[in-house]
Amino acid sequence: MTANIIVLGATGDLTSRYLLPGLAQLRELGRPVDGLRLIGVARDELDDRGFRQRVGASLRAHAADVASRVRGELADTASYVHGDVTDPEVLAAALRTARTGEHASHGDDAVVVYLALPHGLFEPVAVALGRCDLPAGVRVVVEKPFGEDLASARRLNTVLRQVLPDDRVFRVDHFLAKQTVLNLLGLRFANRVLEPLWSNTHIAGVDIVFDETIDAQGRASYYDHAGALRDMVQNHLLQLLTLVAMEPPLTVDPADLAVRKLDVLRAVRPIRDADVDRCTVRGRYTAGTVAGRGDEREVASYVHGPGVDPARGTETYAELTVHIDNWRWSGVPFRLRTGKALARDRREIVIRFTDVPHAIFHDRDSQCNELRLQLDPDRMALRLNVNGIGDPFDLEPVELVTELARQAPSPYGQLLLAIIDGDTRLSAQAAEAEESWRIIEPVVDAWAAGRSPLRDYPAGSGGPAPEPDAEPEPEPDAAGPGR
Repeated sequence: MTANIIVLGATGDLTSRYLLPGLAQLRELGRPVDGLRLIGVARDELDDRGFRQRVGASLRAHAADVASRVRGELADTASYVHGDVTDPEVLAAALRTARTGEHASHGDDAVVVYLALPHGLFEPVAVALGRCDLPAGVRVVVEKPFGEDLASARRLNTVLRQVLPDDRVFRVDHFLAKQTVLNLLGLRFANRVLEPLWSNTHIAGVDIVFDETIDAQGRASYYDHAGALRDMVQNHLLQLLTLVAMEPPLTVDPADLAVRKLDVLRAVRPIRDADVDRCTVRGRYTAGTVAGRGDEREVASYVHGPGVDPARGTETYAELTVHIDNWRWSGVPFRLRTGKALARDRREIVIRFTDVPHAIFHDRDSQCNELRLQLDPDRMALRLNVNGIGDPFDLEPVELVTELARQAPSPYGQLLLAIIDGDTRLSAQAAEAEESWRIIEPVVDAWAAGRSPLRDYPAGSGGPAPEPDAEPEPEPDAAGPGR
């Protein structure tokens, strides 16, 4: 079986940095098909030869760990269709290309149409696809963000349903393909020692954090219209929330997982306008120095970035605390946080357990138990209190740590593998996308109306300073992940 991958937006950064390396990894592994053929569609004035040269250069830059022979085969078999991705004739030409040539699509071969495009083009592309003669079993892949508000998400879902059944539409989220995230399911549902503790009886709070030292300057044309809340919280972080908080599914089949994930999102308490200032934080970085890996770099203020309109008030830091109104999680705060140009990269899920009901030790070094699931690199750590080396009745915290082997293929390779297999478990279902917008839309509206202050924070700092009457943020243990 051959998989024909039609990439709309084939000359863009997403294709170059993520999709092409993922395709090369699958081709090298020989999974899940005998052959992979790339068909690119874009406005750039290229022919097959020019596109193949461009693919080869991108693979050399971003997939150096893949054998040069494999990279060459992927580039040399690629085809190119020049034109407007919203034109049905252009899309029909790409589909015809998949049906012709040495690696033509026949019978059960997979045809995937991947929309590596700005989200504003998703709906017109879907309409154009509906006017084409689509091959049996074709799959359509939509990147985030899925819409820009609840109304547009519903409208896009309606259009896509008119083109394909929902099990052949992939609203992909590469965070769900990260190794630690996938291991979360096994950690919770295959270990008797953990699942009985996974509730408000034993868990005091959950943090889902994606802090980055990288700034937003390289993506300013997109980022200034999205901001941290739309770019990260509405999709990635809420998807992680569903896996942390879901009830045990009957199986790990796509339909069973989707039901449980949707239950979580529907149980998230609506955020009232009066609560926005209390349960959210929005910030924007100013000029500062960010310490990278072994070096430091000066970062200009976000508002001075190319293509940035300061009047939009776009946030580069977003923090949102939500509550899940069900029996398992009532009273437990879930804090979702992300930011750009921060002091350090911190990408993890932190489960904070409640204190013991009666403390027999009176030791300041005693700390609450924490389970940390770190993303990129993948690592798990459980913090426990044990008796110290000196006085046997003193306590000291220790960590039980496991480093996870490097994932193969990469998260985007895993996504492509699932798409070709027709497996929707690494994607969000239509109702999930709509519920995610239902959760954050009141915050988007309140922030746009200025009902929550936009707090400045220097690049290279820990983020916006808390309000004077706010509780200080607990810092991770010095020995913990990311230090």
